[in-house]
Amino acid sequence: MSTKDYIEKDYYKVLGVPKDATEAEIKKAYRKLARENHPDANKGNTRAEDRFKEISEANDILGDPKKRKEYDEARSLFGNGGYRPGPGAGGGGSFNFDLGDLFGGTPQGGTAGGTGAGGFGGGLGDVFGGLFNRGGTAGTTRTQPRRGQDIESEVTLSFTEAVDGATVPLRMSSQAPCKACSGTGDKNGTPRVCPTCVGTGQVSRGGGGGFSLTDPCVDCKGRGLIAEDPCDVCKGSGRAKSSRTMQVRIPAGVSDNQRIRLRGKGTPGERGGPAGDLYVVVHVDPHPVFGRRGDNLTVTVPVTITEAALGGEVKVPTLGGPPVTLKLPPGTPNGRTMRARGKGAVRKDGSRGDLLVTVEVAVPLDVQGAARDALEAYREATSAEDPRAELFKAAKGA
Repeated sequence: MSTKDYIEKDYYKVLGVPKDATEAEIKKAYRKLARENHPDANKGNTRAEDRFKEISEANDILGDPKKRKEYDEARSLFGNGGYRPGPGAGGGGSFNFDLGDLFGGTPQGGTAGGTGAGGFGGGLGDVFGGLFNRGGTAGTTRTQPRRGQDIESEVTLSFTEAVDGATVPLRMSSQAPCKACSGTGDKNGTPRVCPTCVGTGQVSRGGGGGFSLTDPCVDCKGRGLIAEDPCDVCKGSGRAKSSRTMQVRIPAGVSDNQRIRLRGKGTPGERGGPAGDLYVVVHVDPHPVFGRRGDNLTVTVPVTITEAALGGEVKVPTLGGPPVTLKLPPGTPNGRTMRARGKGAVRKDGSRGDLLVTVEVAVPLDVQGAARDALEAYREATSAEDPRAELFKAAKGA
């Protein structure tokens, strides 16, 4: 959609709502019109299909508070009797210039392209500053701030550190403002504004159909500035490799291969722009005794045949704390899992998961003496019982 269409279209009229309509009123009007004109309800009706697209476009702008504000400001300034180029501007007085340039284009360091017609990033202050040269010297253009790059690092924690949380040192290498030239790229600290992009760091080119595409300026490499006498350290880029050690807090309960985002801990920005983010990929070493299942820890505990058959109390180790005692009911089968509440990993809300205890009946490998006699007597006493009787019965009936 061209800039002209964006400004001159009355989206309020499309949805049939007043300019002071609330968000709820806009949503209600959109849903009603969308149902009436939906292609599924109007098979082969191209007029309804076009109407549906128009309604969806209007809702995309008015349904988003930020886009709606930009739309209202743009129409107030440039449409409906507002500012328009005079005869000879933009070709015979036609309204055909790129509002993206006036509004500052895509913010440096952000995602290029924006979403729909609401992708202007500079605000009305930049428009007035550019049109009427407010707050600057004639012939100069204020260069845009640039967000720093995101960086990524890895850290390996022990199983206990991952469960309880830990503060670890990370040595980071990234691009930062060059100290030799204070980030200007010029030995004297006085770079000039790039004449090609006029300090924006971007150049526009026609994309066809009324669209305007932007690319990083090749002359200043997207900086908006050109060094007359390039710095010997950064070669005019204004950036140099920097190493620093950071103490990073890894939250409790982190899992293996989890990616943690630390806002503003990445590469510093340029010209007052915000710093990028730091992403830390966590690796967790296995534990010889405990495992992990979400917020719960797991452990396998061996028990004797008599403990499983007759029942009893068994002590179970916990991670970093005193052991707990679990009561085995008589006839506990091999592989049964019991729960020790509150002895697991730390959750996001500060509470703890559980410790899942799996019973493993330990069968003795060598039985001698009185123990063997006792087992022989037990076998004699239970010889009439066949634990596999139900198995064969079910097999025959299948």
